[in-house]
Amino acid sequence: MKKKIDKPNIQTVKNELLRLTQSFCRQYLDDEYGVLSQKLIDKLSRKRQVPYISGRIEIWAAAIIHTIGTINFLFDRSFEPYVTAAQIAEHFGTSTSTVGQKGKLLRDMLKLNYWNTEFSTKRMLEKNPFADLALVNGFLVTVQRKQ
Repeated sequence: MKKKIDKPNIQTVKNELLRLTQSFCRQYLDDEYGVLSQKLIDKLSRKRQVPYISGRIEIWAAAIIHTIGTINFLFDRSFEPYVTAAQIAEHFGTSTSTVGQKGKLLRDMLKLNYWNTEFSTKRMLEKNPFADLALVNGFLVTVQRKQ
């Protein structure tokens, strides 16, 4: 008779992931990154196959910060806030390459890029040259942003 292996409770893992990312954001970043991190975790939680259920939770927490940081130029010294990928990895006790690989996996899975408005900070939205444009029936048109 096969022994059934219990899957971790998604909500329990999600809560721990939220705790880890929020703690990092309070210590190194700002409230806006905390909100975006939570939004990304919520979106991942709705996937058919929740990716963060397997693997080390610290790697997933670091990858979430890395993902949001990448599309918001967090690693560019001319932007505020600023941290390095190495600082993120060090904080979570992970390797930079593993965090980068998981971050890439998340960006590909959710089709995120530099000008993604869903996970952009207010500073990035203000500087986004494409924020006021939309493709409608093959035509590029100007749209009004919500204030």
